[in-house]
Amino acid sequence: MERETINNIKSLGIDMINEAGSGHPGIVLGAAPIIYTLYANHMNVSMSDPNWVNRDRFIMSAGHGSALLYATLYMAGYDLTLTDLKDFRRIMSKTPGHPEVGVTPGVDMSTGPLGQGVASAVGMAIAEKMAEAKYKIPKKGKFDKERSLINYRIYALCGDGDLMEGVSYEAASLAGTLNLDNLIILYDSNDISLDGKTDVTFKENVLGRFSAMGWYTDTVKNGLVVSDINKAIEKAKGAGKPAIIEIKTIIGIGSALAGTNEIHGKPLGKEDITQLKTSFGLPDSAFYVDEKARTDFRGKITSRSGKKYEEWANNYREYVTNTLEGNTTDLQYLFMKDTKVDFSDIVLDFDKKESTRVLNGKIMNLIAPKIPYWVGGSADLASSTKAYLNDLGDFSSSNRTGRNIYFGVREHAMGSILNGLALSGLRSFGSTFLVFSDYLKPAVRMSALMNLPVTYIFTHDAINVGQDGPTHEPVEQLVSLRSIPNHYVFRPADASEILGSWEYILNSRHPNSLILSRVEVNPLASSNKDEVKRGGYIVKREKSVLHGIMIATGSEVASAVQISEELYQTSGLDLRVVSMPCRELFLEQEKTYRDTVLPKGVRNIVIEAGSKMGWESFVYDSKYLITVDKFGASGTKDEVLSYLNFDYETIKNRIIGLLK
Repeated sequence: MERETINNIKSLGIDMINEAGSGHPGIVLGAAPIIYTLYANHMNVSMSDPNWVNRDRFIMSAGHGSALLYATLYMAGYDLTLTDLKDFRRIMSKTPGHPEVGVTPGVDMSTGPLGQGVASAVGMAIAEKMAEAKYKIPKKGKFDKERSLINYRIYALCGDGDLMEGVSYEAASLAGTLNLDNLIILYDSNDISLDGKTDVTFKENVLGRFSAMGWYTDTVKNGLVVSDINKAIEKAKGAGKPAIIEIKTIIGIGSALAGTNEIHGKPLGKEDITQLKTSFGLPDSAFYVDEKARTDFRGKITSRSGKKYEEWANNYREYVTNTLEGNTTDLQYLFMKDTKVDFSDIVLDFDKKESTRVLNGKIMNLIAPKIPYWVGGSADLASSTKAYLNDLGDFSSSNRTGRNIYFGVREHAMGSILNGLALSGLRSFGSTFLVFSDYLKPAVRMSALMNLPVTYIFTHDAINVGQDGPTHEPVEQLVSLRSIPNHYVFRPADASEILGSWEYILNSRHPNSLILSRVEVNPLASSNKDEVKRGGYIVKREKSVLHGIMIATGSEVASAVQISEELYQTSGLDLRVVSMPCRELFLEQEKTYRDTVLPKGVRNIVIEAGSKMGWESFVYDSKYLITVDKFGASGTKDEVLSYLNFDYETIKNRIIGLLK
């Protein structure tokens, strides 16, 4: 019944696109045999437990193929109805325009921006290897085979567009280095992209490139032959390397527009649909389902996966009973159930002037023993960002238990891989310089879209990095990060605020960015970790009469406190200082609290070494914004600060001029 099932998947996909008046029929027709073969013969999944922790993962990296995926999931027996298929691309439906994790049963990642799926699949593969190494089931006897509680594979379907995006190769290079042999990419190779034939833009030897990166490669010359696809996947599973299989297909095969870019992204005409269904041997009626084919497809999947699920369930019971003695706390993250992290016993003893990047590194190492599922690394900058978990090992091809990951100079891949780790239940972090956040912004956006607990650690946060010059001096990056919905930006002033930031971050489920300085700062006598969760608070109160309020973040808070103290002594100006480590959190507080911190009728002055954008609502007039709104320059720290009118004396004198 394989041909009947494939044709029914194609037919349903075409009907969905036609009903919506929008979609991508080319991949539905061309790649249906690939996805059928994968699910019918290889994917270990459970319809009754779609979030089974040991299921194989499938990522439709070519996310425009969503109709193909939804039709397959429906035929496979997931909790989708024909009504759901008819609602394709409708608001709040279970079948959105591109796959969205948490919306459609059986979808393991939100995809659409090409390359992200391939790169995040690498993160999923790393996560599986970590869990596989960690949860070993002790041998019962001399002849018992070594087992692990976790042993799943990650599959991704990609197209030419995915492999034109650089992030795919960043991630693939690391996957080869780490020898992630649990990862298989199925490459739907049809030589067509949206604007035409790929030979005008994409002529390299793709498999040669992957081979050079340490991957196993194979080719299926005819993407219609299920047996050939099946054999190639079987060989890839035993290759001992990450694998990519190039499967040659014809985009939109069977359509009058087959083999052209015309069929990539628009519905087919009525006559074309009719002749297609005739060739499929199906009635010319919308959303027809061949129940025999559907039953056969589901039977293939459940007969194989059911045995795997039962085997895993037995292993799980054995592991929990014998190894964990009934306490499953250590496993909860695998089920996407984080336990709350208690920070009450962490005592800070940092009383000297240090940069917040250095302080953060020390604090991370105080926290790390509390969270065994907290992993991450840096884009070849751990020595500068200080985001490294001491004595917890480095993940590599020979050490699968290490909690530090060397991503190399691959910021974009790092962000995408962090998403893959988080999609597997881990809490992940990655670090680089703030100015380089632009390299991984697409991945940060995907973190926010998927609501993943990823933490991005950005250091060297201001113009005072000096002689590295404007290429390394962030100006617009803070506002850019703050503009991302469902993503919180923390810029703490000292160790206490760093700890408060982590307490919020590690007990939340959404992505966050932590912004840290290279410049050394003095600890603040009145900073309060417990107030960080409010986003902003009074770090220095006025003595008697409130003349104005300085709002500052990060390393500028200490300067604001010093200016407040100096101006009270020399000019009689009585100024409050508000530290605002997280603007997003402050704006979420009740109005009564916000009005207590920033009472109406009092002049506010904002001090931040970044763009003024977003701060306008905090002041009466833009002249009260002491910010940096042009690119920096190369010079000593003091020269650059003076050039940008952001040195201590200039800021102090501006405040005097504004309030006198």
